[in-house]
Amino acid sequence: MSASSSKHVVIAALIGNALIAVTKFAAAMYTGSSAMMSEGIHSLVDTTNQALLLYGIKRAATPADEAHPFGYGREIYFWAFVVAVMIFGVGAGVAIFEGFSKLANPTPIKNAFVNYIVLGLAFVFEAAAWWVAFREFNRKRGTLGYLKAVRVSKDPTVFTVLFEDSAAMLGIVVAFVGIWFAQSTGQLWMDGAASAVIGVILIIVAAILAFECKGLLIGEGATEAVIKNIRALVREHSTEATVNELLTLQLGPQDVLVNMSLDFNSDMTSDDVERLVSQLEDKIKAAHKEVTRVFIEAQSFAGHSRRKPRPEPV
Repeated sequence: MSASSSKHVVIAALIGNALIAVTKFAAAMYTGSSAMMSEGIHSLVDTTNQALLLYGIKRAATPADEAHPFGYGREIYFWAFVVAVMIFGVGAGVAIFEGFSKLANPTPIKNAFVNYIVLGLAFVFEAAAWWVAFREFNRKRGTLGYLKAVRVSKDPTVFTVLFEDSAAMLGIVVAFVGIWFAQSTGQLWMDGAASAVIGVILIIVAAILAFECKGLLIGEGATEAVIKNIRALVREHSTEATVNELLTLQLGPQDVLVNMSLDFNSDMTSDDVERLVSQLEDKIKAAHKEVTRVFIEAQSFAGHSRRKPRPEPV
């Protein structure tokens, strides 16, 4: 998935959530609904998060320099992790606090029909933003299952927006049900309970996002399909080189570093080795546009085995 398509998804979500947040806050102040206030905070946090993701996309595109010779691609992973922290600390924290405050001191909701109208419109807007994110995510995942696609994805921006919008739509349903039950049964505490449930939903989403971003921040390799294909390319290109070791590192959503140790035929001259290395580099980069750097080390299998770190005895 290109950076432009990811940016398109984030911008669509930002615009939608900003408009929704203003509307929800206005309705919350007018009606006094705790659940609606939590929903307004939820949308405000989502808007801030999308702004952070846009900043991360911009920073990730910064060219490499002496201080960061491999570029700034991982900045998007950092800001996606910050988004997860924001959802947990601000969105979920405030929603749960607001919910328990209203549980302790329930207050009647005025003009509840305003909340219903606002929530209905918000659901439509959230669904539109969700569809934009889902369409891009679905295009990228190919034949993979949904959960598998999230696990192997190297671009956190789209699935972050997808998760946020999914949580937003679920939160809207919870808020609607909480307000309706509070009005129809006279049990005013249900409005506060709905706010607390919205907070729990955000905690779950934040935990999932943080877990996915953690792996990318620590340093994940390329996908299994890419690694297998690179090995196949080496085998198909020449019978005079064998892969001793293949290491990859995801430096950004579209930036993969490849390091290989190859065992070349002992009859090959240095010119032959240089020519084969150049051909393999070109072939790997042509087959995988995300591979930006390829480093190949010429080393015999025996020499590689001697230098490979041995596990310490238990």
